[in-house]
Amino acid sequence: MGVLESFSLAGKVAVVTGGAGLYGRQIVAALAEAGAKTFIAARDVAKLEAVAAEERARGFDVTALPLDLSLDASIEALHREVLARAGGRCDILVNNAVTRSALDGWGNDLDAFDKSLRVNASALFKITHLFGTTMRAQKSGSVINIGSMMGMVGVEMANYAGTDMTPNPSPIYHYEKGGMLNFTRWAASILGADNVRVNCLSPGGFFNNQPAPFVKAYSERTQLGRMANDTDLKGAIVFLASDASVYVTGTNIPIDGGYTAK
Repeated sequence: MGVLESFSLAGKVAVVTGGAGLYGRQIVAALAEAGAKTFIAARDVAKLEAVAAEERARGFDVTALPLDLSLDASIEALHREVLARAGGRCDILVNNAVTRSALDGWGNDLDAFDKSLRVNASALFKITHLFGTTMRAQKSGSVINIGSMMGMVGVEMANYAGTDMTPNPSPIYHYEKGGMLNFTRWAASILGADNVRVNCLSPGGFFNNQPAPFVKAYSERTQLGRMANDTDLKGAIVFLASDASVYVTGTNIPIDGGYTAK
């Protein structure tokens, strides 16, 4: 196999949780463009179907399915449905969906924290176990967890100077994304003997018309001098999903313009 051929996902089956958000949209496009039969799953099926229809219009094989990550039965149903539609196999799982907690600070009841953790931690374990079991039986597969550079660093308060923006006052998102990094290492250890790889991508801040002082401060904090755009994640997704990264597992790749390298 030539090196360029190793990046192809032709004949592969991919599952992406979420898929209609700022980063999810380019994850779906990357997998589809590389040739994978791609399933995207979330609660808002109508929004996902719009993404799937756009990809099908470009000639790619993308299907939207329902998924509520807070429910065991829904995760199990997605696993069964994908296998039924894809000949009993799955080659790529991208854990991209996330619930962004609106918790106000730290002083919350345990149930409030548990609601976020159920989706961003417990469901991550369950869905990876289900699809990981299928991959183990195949003796091949790639799991890609979508983390965040917020799981690697604290808050740079100076980025918010001169704006009415404030950092999230709750620690929950930083905690969950930090935990995802070590879950990636743990799962890679467990699944590696069966040739199933588990890696994490940690994106940086996405330009989304934030106030100019924030964009300037954030961009200057990076080494490439800008925020992320709507294609920056695509190459890394295809690399980790494909045989081009056949000897890469248990790692985290920041896609952040050098923000966390400073």
